[in-house]
Amino acid sequence: MFAGKTQIPVPHGQLEAIYRPSRDDAERVALLLHPHPLYGGTMHNPVVFHCAKALAEAGAETLRINFRGVGESTGTWDEGRGELEDAQAALDFLLAAQPKARDVIVLGYSFGSGMGLRLGCRDDRVRRLIAVATPVGLVDLGFLGRCTKPKLFVHGELDELAPLEPLRSALADRVAPPADLRVIDGADHFFGTGHAELADAVRSWVGSPL
Repeated sequence: MFAGKTQIPVPHGQLEAIYRPSRDDAERVALLLHPHPLYGGTMHNPVVFHCAKALAEAGAETLRINFRGVGESTGTWDEGRGELEDAQAALDFLLAAQPKARDVIVLGYSFGSGMGLRLGCRDDRVRRLIAVATPVGLVDLGFLGRCTKPKLFVHGELDELAPLEPLRSALADRVAPPADLRVIDGADHFFGTGHAELADAVRSWVGSPL
């Protein structure tokens, strides 16, 4: 199901996406958002792929998109504003395709984690949030003090681009519970040696298929 290429209509044209559902009455669905578009982030990123696979194994129908200006998605980089609109359009598309979904998950990696947290906290249809390698120095997490949805943060122990300790501090001081932190031993920002452990963390937190 990971090779189902499609396009999502949006005001600026289209978003390139990967979505090939095995059913149209799923109760669990997940939207996945990729790293920073200006630094090579795409929906084909290995971390995003492994997370999508883990979510599918947990019974979720998954949707991955390319933000505007990436791959075959139209538009240009919009400093996060337009990208959040893209994420909203993708979520609307997914839930229109899966109207029976009741466990709606948004997962973002790096830049995508900031987009996913914002989208998930403001959209009442989203039930749970997963943030992978959240760059606290670049993402203002103040809004999470009002977000009481279940949240999972997965982070590499040796992340050099988004250090772990600022995230620990934010979770202690600025993030409303429930919020779980899973640290992957020996992993850096790209999880080059921790893809299996990352997938296990996501899969175990999401739980068994509905």
